Amino acid sequence: MRLFWLALFCAFILETAADYTVRVETGDEALENVIVSVPLPDGAAAETPKTGFLRSPSGEQLAYQIDLSGEITFVVPKIGRQSVKRYQVTGGMQTVEGVHADMDGGKVTVVDYARKVFTYQGAEAPLPREDIKPIFKRGGYIHPLFSPSGRMVTDDYPPNHVHHHGIWFPWTKTEFEGRAVDFWNMGEGKGKVEFVKFGKRWSGGPVRAGFEAEHRFVDLTTGEPKVALEENWTLIAYHIDGANYFLFDLISTQRCATAAPLKLPKYYYGGLGFRGNWGWNGAQKTQVLTSNGETNRVKANETQANWCHIGGEVGGQFTGVTIMGHPENFRAPQPMRVHPTEPFFCFAPSQAGDWQIEPGKPYVSRYRFVVSDGRPEAEKIEGIWRAYAHPPKVVIEKR
Repeated sequence: MRLFWLALFCAFILETAADYTVRVETGDEALENVIVSVPLPDGAAAETPKTGFLRSPSGEQLAYQIDLSGEITFVVPKIGRQSVKRYQVTGGMQTVEGVHADMDGGKVTVVDYARKVFTYQGAEAPLPREDIKPIFKRGGYIHPLFSPSGRMVTDDYPPNHVHHHGIWFPWTKTEFEGRAVDFWNMGEGKGKVEFVKFGKRWSGGPVRAGFEAEHRFVDLTTGEPKVALEENWTLIAYHIDGANYFLFDLISTQRCATAAPLKLPKYYYGGLGFRGNWGWNGAQKTQVLTSNGETNRVKANETQANWCHIGGEVGGQFTGVTIMGHPENFRAPQPMRVHPTEPFFCFAPSQAGDWQIEPGKPYVSRYRFVVSDGRPEAEKIEGIWRAYAHPPKVVIEKR
């Protein structure tokens, strides 16, 4: 794959080697395809991604990228337990658009070396069918999501749940300023989540691309709509040489918009949601596998797990997505809602009891998505989660 973009983007500018050394240290676990994003010592950011190579004394060479974040990002293919790898940062290509996030009006499409990964729908788009009431119109979600073979993994406005949208993040049972507000079931007209605007976007590099988007949770139970929460999404997609899957991260940061908290009583769903391909409807058409080894959807429901794979057949090929929760998330491993007959999944921390999002205390939740064709392999998925949850120690020094 690296030879591919070397040939495709053959406008290279030799740069002076950066004065940095990188040391990667593992603990008691061997890791594969470890994504590393760490700040440079001087916080240097790049409007246009700067790329080059990390080179080890043994001759290993890894592509890196520096962009708006002021971080250097690279992927370590393999590192053993209690091991140390050292690299020298060198110059390289000025700009390589291997992974890019393309803005088109009110939406962004992320592409990994000519293959579409997903589209984020920001602004409200026209409703797909005439039978859907205008109250269900929504933006601020991911759809479509594709597998590496180009099969569609998500659904949008499904006929039996028109308020479901690919990957989205509303709360269901809430209390705001003493009022019962439902941001999930939009047909009741009690609340909704709105797209506000795009933030930073970094696009065009051999390692990653991403963007930020802002949402607001609006209370519709009073005469005038009132914002209860403000939310920021950071979406980052990564390219991993030789991998047969797509991988991207979603970081949600929610803040109270007023001096009042958003109270979340105990409830069995609400939070990060996923709606699978319409063809997966039916008790036998969707299959799950959790990090606990559970494959029975009824038994998996309302259990806690580090990750859950959900999938089914699309065009005669099994495909699906693994949704991973970060161990620093609230109530991790978070409880799950796994629907018994529909392709619906939700990480639902409210299952574990009453809680609230408080003023001055942002609620941050992190999730990683791994999209693949073929049946899930538990050991392989667990390895990807370990690299996400327990990354190695990385030290970058300026010489």
